Amino acid sequence: MIIKICLFFACTCTLLTHVWSRQNHQRKFHHNDRDKDNDLSLWIDEQQVKMFSGFSLKIYAIDNGKVSAHIKDPNFNHYLPVIPSEVSSVNFTWKSGSKKYYYNFDRLQSLDESILKPPTLSIKIKGRIPQEPKEFSVSLPCSGNSSGIAMFSIGFLIQTSRGKPVPGTPLRLSLKKECALRGVYDRTSLTHSQGPDPECDKKCANKGWCKVDKMCQCKEGYMGQFCETALCFPSCMNGGNCTAPAVCSCPPGYQGRHCEGGICAEKCLNGGKCIQKDKCHCPKGYYGLRCEFSKCVIPCMNGGKCIGNNTCRCPLGLGGNHCEIGRHQRSTCKKPCRHGLCLANHTCRCNEGWFGRYCNQRDKRKRNKSKF
Repeated sequence: MIIKICLFFACTCTLLTHVWSRQNHQRKFHHNDRDKDNDLSLWIDEQQVKMFSGFSLKIYAIDNGKVSAHIKDPNFNHYLPVIPSEVSSVNFTWKSGSKKYYYNFDRLQSLDESILKPPTLSIKIKGRIPQEPKEFSVSLPCSGNSSGIAMFSIGFLIQTSRGKPVPGTPLRLSLKKECALRGVYDRTSLTHSQGPDPECDKKCANKGWCKVDKMCQCKEGYMGQFCETALCFPSCMNGGNCTAPAVCSCPPGYQGRHCEGGICAEKCLNGGKCIQKDKCHCPKGYYGLRCEFSKCVIPCMNGGKCIGNNTCRCPLGLGGNHCEIGRHQRSTCKKPCRHGLCLANHTCRCNEGWFGRYCNQRDKRKRNKSKF
């Protein structure tokens, strides 16, 4: 077990050194803060990298609209360590920035399903990449039938809004995952929950027990040298901590089973949705922390909705940039409104000085007043 962990760390450090040198080379030409980048990016979760390597580093697959050089390296798969049995998922974060990108995971394949089931996603197989950074997980479910190492493949295509593939995609990654049967213990052990050395058992947390080799055998849902780390799938997002198997403790401002949902102290307006702590995702035509501002300097009239800079979506029967123009349509009003506006509810709104169902009668009082 110790040898396996050391080999894993050694391989991981080799990978990180390789990636670090590549990313540092790229940063020589980019001095702006990464948070100011406003294009497509995809990276492996920083917390997960730190958990297994000790390094706090984002491993980018796509960086500011370009597939990273280390992904294109034909020897990249040789740098990757075998994913240990304790790890049940790989976490990614991505964003599209100000541009529109669409993804399609066209390959989620296990090459040995007797050991590893096909990978699954915490998101839909097809969809649009979110504008703001958002996490998702790739689950690696062991079959539970046998122990061993299985090869699996993940592939996905990313396209622009015009259907053009992003250069360097589709990406194809081949990885290895170790699976170990849970609940297997040495025949010399007295019971399923007690190892051959009761004193050694005391160092194993969360009801783990010692095997013959003096190493802790963890219960389902825990991992680590002394079974001290709980496992959550998908992993806790937005800085949440896994405090027990499948139980996340969320930081202030987040909620949900995996801390995936934001909490906004003030409600998002005009159809906006809370996506992060006190941050709203606004529909087209609105902006602001709470989507309280309209991009239409002149407000939309007659029930229209702002969908862009001074552009309104109008109800049936209305037109103009601000829904100020009535369209005489038989399908809306049975007869034309002679001196008025045909509304979406099949009625006429009459101009000043006119009345009647079709605005064809003159208001005599208005007419008489105009004489004086």
